[in-house]
Amino acid sequence: MMLLWKQLVLLSIIGCLAAYAQDVLFQGPRWRTEPSDLILPINSPDQEATIRCEAEGNPAPRYRWSLNGTLIDLGGDYRRHMSGGNLIINRLDRDQDTGIYQCTAFNTWGSVLSRRGSLQFAYLDNFKAQTTRSAVNVREGQGVVLLCGPPMHSGELIFAWIFNEYPHFVQQDSRRFISQETGSLYIAKVEPSDVGNYTCVVNNSITKGKVLSSPTPLVLRNDGAMGEYEPKIEVHFPETVPAAKGSTVKLECFALGNPVPEISWRRTSGVPFPSKVKMKNSNAVLEISNFQQEDTGTYECMAENSRGKNAARGRISFHAKPHWLQTMIDGALSIEENLFWECKANGKPKPSYSWLKNGNNLITEGRVQIENGALSIAALNLSDAGMYQCVAENKHGIIYSSAELMVLASPPSFSKNPLKALLKARSGTEVALECKPQASPRAISLWKKGNDILQRNERISLYPNGTLKIANVTRRDAGSYTCIAKNQFGTASTTGKLLITEPTRITQRPTNMEIIVGESIVLPCQITSDPALDVSFSWAFNGQLIDFHGDIDHFDRVGGSVTGDLMIRNIQLNHGGKYVCVINTDVETLSASAILVSGPPGPPDAVAVEEITDSTAQLSWSPGRDNGSPITGYIIQARTPFTVGWQAVDTVPEVINGNTLTATVVGLNAWVEYEFRVVARNGVGVGEPSPASAKTRTEDASELPDTAPTDVGGGGGTKSELVITWEPVPEELQNGEGFGYIIAFRPLGAVTWTRAVISTPGVAQYIFRNDTIPPFSPFHVKVGAYNNRGEGPFSSIATVFSAEEVPSEAPKSVWGRSVSAAQIEVIWAAFPATPERVLGYEVVYWEDDTKPDTVGKVRISGNYSAVNVTGLKANTQYYLAVCAFNTAGTGPQSTPINATTKKPPPSQPPLNVEWTLIGSLLTLHWDPVAAMETEAEVIGYLVLLRRHRYNDINNIVTNKTTMELTLSPDDNYLIQIKALSEGGEGVGSEPIHIQKLSTLAIPSQLFSVSTDKAFVTIQSKFMCVAIHLCHQVIIPY
Repeated sequence: MMLLWKQLVLLSIIGCLAAYAQDVLFQGPRWRTEPSDLILPINSPDQEATIRCEAEGNPAPRYRWSLNGTLIDLGGDYRRHMSGGNLIINRLDRDQDTGIYQCTAFNTWGSVLSRRGSLQFAYLDNFKAQTTRSAVNVREGQGVVLLCGPPMHSGELIFAWIFNEYPHFVQQDSRRFISQETGSLYIAKVEPSDVGNYTCVVNNSITKGKVLSSPTPLVLRNDGAMGEYEPKIEVHFPETVPAAKGSTVKLECFALGNPVPEISWRRTSGVPFPSKVKMKNSNAVLEISNFQQEDTGTYECMAENSRGKNAARGRISFHAKPHWLQTMIDGALSIEENLFWECKANGKPKPSYSWLKNGNNLITEGRVQIENGALSIAALNLSDAGMYQCVAENKHGIIYSSAELMVLASPPSFSKNPLKALLKARSGTEVALECKPQASPRAISLWKKGNDILQRNERISLYPNGTLKIANVTRRDAGSYTCIAKNQFGTASTTGKLLITEPTRITQRPTNMEIIVGESIVLPCQITSDPALDVSFSWAFNGQLIDFHGDIDHFDRVGGSVTGDLMIRNIQLNHGGKYVCVINTDVETLSASAILVSGPPGPPDAVAVEEITDSTAQLSWSPGRDNGSPITGYIIQARTPFTVGWQAVDTVPEVINGNTLTATVVGLNAWVEYEFRVVARNGVGVGEPSPASAKTRTEDASELPDTAPTDVGGGGGTKSELVITWEPVPEELQNGEGFGYIIAFRPLGAVTWTRAVISTPGVAQYIFRNDTIPPFSPFHVKVGAYNNRGEGPFSSIATVFSAEEVPSEAPKSVWGRSVSAAQIEVIWAAFPATPERVLGYEVVYWEDDTKPDTVGKVRISGNYSAVNVTGLKANTQYYLAVCAFNTAGTGPQSTPINATTKKPPPSQPPLNVEWTLIGSLLTLHWDPVAAMETEAEVIGYLVLLRRHRYNDINNIVTNKTTMELTLSPDDNYLIQIKALSEGGEGVGSEPIHIQKLSTLAIPSQLFSVSTDKAFVTIQSKFMCVAIHLCHQVIIPY
């Protein structure tokens, strides 16, 4: 026997749960923000870290934290504290604070674990104190590796090398490579210009710290140059490279050799590289962005020169953290029901699963069964309520999915779903009365009519879900119906009245008719109905309800309560179509329709190409709606990838009448892809076009190409290359399959042509490579076309120059001077003569000598020896270097120089500008401008005088604060004053506008104006007039 106090507690719990059952609210903790991985530099003892954690719930969740699986005792920890759910760590300690952090949020409904977040620290130690590194002795033509040996560190490193002195950095090319894996510098073939001191620069991308090694001297041996030898791969990727899904993979490969080896890449499977794969640093780096499963496989790097080749291979494997495919959702189940939740995750390797309840591990026991990602609990009781988490984990990561389980126990209640107080039904139909109490567990239902319990019979059906259905109802079925629901916690009932009505009938329907533009008609829609029913009418036009308020000019309702007639006033062509009258009552919906016709025909359909040749196509189609006016004819249109939109085509018969549903299109081009469509017309107009036919290609014309490629030219490229370009032949002029190009070329003055064949029609470039090609040497070039029938015509002969070599020398005698706050003039000695062609010069400049890659560039074409670099910051030191360029690229840079821009010009404009006009003599006066300490000193003033008639500007310089000008009486003037300084021109004064003196309404013998007043006073011998001034002075005509 249950004790009284236990009964009271159970009833209290049931009452509470019953309240929730009315409107279930899940209020357990759920995550807003979870910890994420942090990598922090340790810059000072006062630095702090914040690991974020925030959850929502009711009541508001509380939090606790663990580090490496051990609960953090915040009460006795003076360095760690919480703000909300965030964990804040002061006075960071690399040894004590590094690790995996996890947050737990909990309230009265349960607990959930966050995802895990790591805290790591980035640092970069100095190179060990050491004497100068030993010299590296090599022979000319030999390859060499200079080791960096980076110091102890944490965080990603970026390597660079300084040659001789800062900031002359080693520039990477096909001969020199800096590995970002080891930091070492690789020179494939040493040249005399490589002799010098090399310093390794190590940058930490997290801390932004930088350390430099001791210099390593590179010395050239005096026992002669080294002969040619095959490539030797010094930089290669491991045999197995693990790669995470979505990551960027970089493979390095570089070889020493003489001549300098060329690097190429391939997949051993033969699968070509997708567009996302990039080659960088002269192909020494292969970069694969957004790595996916299909990118796995064996990759091969090939190094090759004229003496041989060598290869390195490695396999990239794929791994992925778990990610959810299916998660569970919050559940509210009745007591004694069964729970089944399943979660599914994907990853590589395949993840394993575990389950948590309120942060604690669940195991298979009794009612609880766990199988992989599935959790089932039989016969739920109140103690099973709480927060559950499915955990998926592999060696690369762990993820959590959370859901709340609420176990409900409540008596039946109809507060949400009572029976309608009055239910109407049409005689002869089937009536369904639903009994849907809220109850946990589900209630058992019975029905009463009046005081009689209903039993099943041939017309009455009682369903397990509580629904009552009565078939073929009559007036005798009218009355009061009650549903009674019961479970172990209580009983409830709901009652409603059933009213049986007579069927509604349409007595007058709308009929089809032809319309005449401008007339008005009435479409009838009239009914008889049961007086107990509420009736409403609506109309639809071509499937859309008519808005009687939005189109009052054409549509209106007419008639009484049993009439829904539609009046259409001033009918237009766009009113033709289908009209439907819809009658809605409490128990049924009826409709009647009519079609008003008159308009262009609808689109034809099923356009098909029955037969096609090289110049004709036979089409068939089916007709569309004629919209009440007979179709009188058809028009056929076509388009190709080379036409602009659809175009009418010639046909046989030339005129297609309305009874014809086939025609032959003539005059087509051979071997071109066509689409066709058909347009119908009637006495009203031309209708909408049909859908396009399937794309169909005309047949081969069995002819040679009759058009040669045009715009043959070329030039440029890299050393030992001849680049030839042309304008491709359009597909409609190719005359058949197997189309391609024949490229013929020969050195100027030679007799024999060298020929090459390209079988891709869309290609517009061919590159011929041969080490014997002299730089910038002229060639005769012509390009022809061919197809499966043979060769067509060649283009006219063009002269194309082979690629030239970049300039081999750097400009000398480079110096710079500051011109203003924004300009530096750079001057150098132009080359008198060089082996290579020089098209111009490029000035490279940068502001921060520690970041030589962050540069601006100024190019000047021609044999100039000076250029102004503009757009610079004021009072700033810049580093500048000069190199020559041609079509092959830029040559070596000069040794960098530095120059500092001047201070900025004064920011204060001239103030209190006053002017006096006597006859044609204008006298100006203004206050001197005083420069601030950070600005350039004032050295004079610039008066800008603009004449409107000639639209010219005169610049007049003075070192005084007054000036006299003689003005023409027949022109308008604008005058402005600026301060001058070594930093340039300062801010201009407010402009002064002076109109034609000869047209002034006021005599102009004497005017005196001051622009610093709120009013301008114009004085004359004859009168004095006050005019309000707004920023500028305008004397009206």
